[in-house]
Amino acid sequence: MARRGTNRSRATTRAPEAPPYRTDPPAWTLPRGTIVLITIAGLVVAVGGIKAVSSFAAPTFLALMLTVAVQPVPRWLRTKGFPGWAAFLTTIVLVYGILIGLFASLVFSVARLASILPDYDDKFNDIITSFQDFLTAHGVSQDKVHDMISNVDTSKVVNVVTELLSSTLSVASALVLVLALLLFMAADSVGFDARMEHLRGMRPDIAAAFGSFAQGTRSYLWVSTVFGLIVAVFDSIALALLSVPLPILWGLLSFITNYIPNIGFVIGLVPPALLALLDGGVTKMLVVIAVYSVINVIIQSVIQPKFVGDAVGLSTTLTFLSLIFWAWAIGPLGAILAVPLTLLAKALLIDIDPATRWADVLLSSSGTKPVPEESPPPTTPESPPDDPAHVTLGTDS
Repeated sequence: MARRGTNRSRATTRAPEAPPYRTDPPAWTLPRGTIVLITIAGLVVAVGGIKAVSSFAAPTFLALMLTVAVQPVPRWLRTKGFPGWAAFLTTIVLVYGILIGLFASLVFSVARLASILPDYDDKFNDIITSFQDFLTAHGVSQDKVHDMISNVDTSKVVNVVTELLSSTLSVASALVLVLALLLFMAADSVGFDARMEHLRGMRPDIAAAFGSFAQGTRSYLWVSTVFGLIVAVFDSIALALLSVPLPILWGLLSFITNYIPNIGFVIGLVPPALLALLDGGVTKMLVVIAVYSVINVIIQSVIQPKFVGDAVGLSTTLTFLSLIFWAWAIGPLGAILAVPLTLLAKALLIDIDPATRWADVLLSSSGTKPVPEESPPPTTPESPPDDPAHVTLGTDS
């Protein structure tokens, strides 16, 4: 009887309760403020390094974005029966032809502009004189008007265009670097899909972040290219009908500035409007501004965003700040590549780590942008079998 009572007592005995089974990630080993300061310091050093090598970084980023944009082309050609080498060669020749054609058109047009501007010296002086009379008639002192007008020299306008032509010719060396980098990057991208599948099996979070960057960059560049061509055609036709000199040049400028978010339209409008002022007076300039505004507002502000959708997903403020930052960091090319470079930075700094992916909500345009898929969390049983708190001692028979 005593032994049976002892066994019954042992059967109901439980081990001391263990701490709850934790599934949350380990805590930061440093204070959160210290981590933020270290991150900011690292970003400052990285940005300083990029700015120091901007002459090399800008062509490299351009070649990278072009490689990402045209990556689906050889894949599509292979589905049409092209062998791998033929699809690769066709894509390279196509991209090379487009870049060289744009560069040649730009050089020819700028040279043509430099040749015709001296013909407008007399007209420019007449406009300055009329403006001087207007200011004097409205109470501005003659001395102030004279000081203001004396700083305006028509020869400086021609000198600016001549310097622009010289700088355009110097871009040829950068273009050679872009073409070389594009060739090597495109060659390295062969078999990239297989490598991404392998990475997706090992680190799905990283693969999802890079996939989101590539998809957003391709969507932005392709849509901007298509609508940039549409805007350029309409602007060139309108300027030709209005008899504004060099309509092809200004159409090409509209195409290039279409890649610049927020202020690209204004940059593309100023030169043809000023030339219209010299060629036909204030009325012609106002007509050019009105036509440009109608075309660009309808296409770029109403139609184009519907095709881009949430592929980019950056807020308007972030887009504008990225434009200023990248233009400062790597030069004028940074303004054109501002959105793709911001997507790349976001993928490397935010999307790649589930612990920082919450910031997507603050950076996206709608605040509800879905984050990339991440690896499923490991299945955690509510009561692990090796938890001593849930082991019941057996009874003696």
